[in-house]
Amino acid sequence: MKRLSFVLAILIGLSMLLASCQPAVTEAPVVTEPTTEAPAVTEAPVATEAPAEAPPEEFVREETLYMGGTQWGPPTGFNPWNLGNYAAGTFGLCYEPLFIYDPLADEFVPWLAESGEWTSDTVYQVKIRQGVTWSDGSPFTAADVKATFDIAKDAPVSISPVWKFLGSVEAVDDYTVNFTFTTALYQGWSYYLYSTPMISKAKWEGKPVEEVTSGLNPEPECTGPYIAESLDQTKVVWLKRDGWWATEALGLDPKPKRIVDIVNSGNNNVALGMVLQGQFDLNNNFLPGISKLVDGGYGVHTYYPEAPYHLSANTAWLLMNLTKKPMDDPAFRRAVAFAIDVSQIVNVVYGGMVLPANPTGLLPNWDKYIDQAVVDEVGFSYDPEEAKVILAAAGYKDTDGDGFVEAPDGSKIDLKINNPNGWTDWMESNKVIANSLKAVGIKAEPNFPDYPEYVSQRNDGTYDMMISNDAQIANTPWRYYLWMGRNPVADVATMQDGNYGRYENQEVFDLTDQLDQVPTDDIEGMKTIISKLQRIYLTDMPLIPLWYNGMWSQTSDAYWTNWPSSEEGAPHWTPVSWRGYWNMTAIRMLTDLEPAGE
Repeated sequence: MKRLSFVLAILIGLSMLLASCQPAVTEAPVVTEPTTEAPAVTEAPVATEAPAEAPPEEFVREETLYMGGTQWGPPTGFNPWNLGNYAAGTFGLCYEPLFIYDPLADEFVPWLAESGEWTSDTVYQVKIRQGVTWSDGSPFTAADVKATFDIAKDAPVSISPVWKFLGSVEAVDDYTVNFTFTTALYQGWSYYLYSTPMISKAKWEGKPVEEVTSGLNPEPECTGPYIAESLDQTKVVWLKRDGWWATEALGLDPKPKRIVDIVNSGNNNVALGMVLQGQFDLNNNFLPGISKLVDGGYGVHTYYPEAPYHLSANTAWLLMNLTKKPMDDPAFRRAVAFAIDVSQIVNVVYGGMVLPANPTGLLPNWDKYIDQAVVDEVGFSYDPEEAKVILAAAGYKDTDGDGFVEAPDGSKIDLKINNPNGWTDWMESNKVIANSLKAVGIKAEPNFPDYPEYVSQRNDGTYDMMISNDAQIANTPWRYYLWMGRNPVADVATMQDGNYGRYENQEVFDLTDQLDQVPTDDIEGMKTIISKLQRIYLTDMPLIPLWYNGMWSQTSDAYWTNWPSSEEGAPHWTPVSWRGYWNMTAIRMLTDLEPAGE
């Protein structure tokens, strides 16, 4: 206890010093969270005492799992279609998909579906698992699956784009569903299989479009292992339900009686202190300097016991607005790629807690799709002298002697690099990027607009450069290329789902569409198309992969053990509660937990 008290005293004292620089967080995207840079301390990272909104001891602690890192702002309801706004856990703990996808093993696992197969080139048949019930006791059947997809015809929800290539959904019998496609887009369909929450026909059929898309759905029906017990301004509480189908069918039993998801305070130092004190069992924020606690033996763990500590979740890019000069010049963009010292970001800003991105940007779980010969031929690495050579050859020269190059037409270059204010690991990374560009003669300044303004400039195409990491780990790299080359460009502002640089390249669009039509088990066919895409992107450089953001996960052994880990014999699941990750095996994390007292 003396050791812990000593550490806490240091942390609390240091947190007072940093408190003045912690911004108020008002909004954040689904997975990317506001963060703080690692402070310079020798004993342990900064943390604070538990805040006023710390988990109240209203439940039996040994039966309750406290977690945080997903919910930004007070939870309002349980509508699985209201993306980014539904209470954390709505999709995963309550609503479930047909399959779950394991990104670490690269395999699909039957879930509400017992099986699924292509019975012809354009028909995919799903066999529904029998014995699944909704929380009101009614059976889950093929009619519910059909209703889930039919509702997306009229209501603009996350799965509505499937109707661009899906012709019809037929409930053949109570436990068989046929999906007939006008065009078989195998890659896209594989994504919907694990990312679509199944809803109840009885509850949802006939609802007005507005209620479907933005209604609160305060009393959700659930096939999952938990039901919604309560929510307030600070938390959402999930209660374990009796009769979850997977207990009998798969022998899976979630251990916590309750799960309490705490609303993020906006101060990650507070969250760090709560993890250290055992008040958070699981926290999925970026917690700066967490390696100090992992290495120090304080009962705090990450997926890896040493650097990089976390799995990789998404790629951080430098996006460039290709509608503005000089970002419309491929030579200028390529010079920028060679100029950026990513190692400075990885090792100094993140302290080795992230990995540098491959020049293709493909995540580590997609390594098999990287054409190394293409990377060796047209890839890039940190080489400021090469950046200067490229600039000079393209006509960029310092004509007025101020240390910065002018464009070939003699115009001044004065750029801003955006990232949201308060995301201080990105802010520090932004400074590294700006300094790297200045070192090769490109004038660029970090710019930190509030998050709503950052999004507005991104969608309107009024920014110069920006850091972004929207596209997450998925079952297929087609999702990555779809995000980079979202087409048509005219839809970017309204879709808010990629190609924010306004990259126009019909060959890329066509190749991405061709990739979508390759069956997911045709790895060589996928590689052939992906190789062509890599060559074009590495030549044109419309955006620059920088580093892999971590699948941030910090766990405490105070009340629960057997967390997912890279250690031999440990469960190897995704250890995060973010939206879109329960269906990528995070739900299995709950079934493998063990009470600390056992």
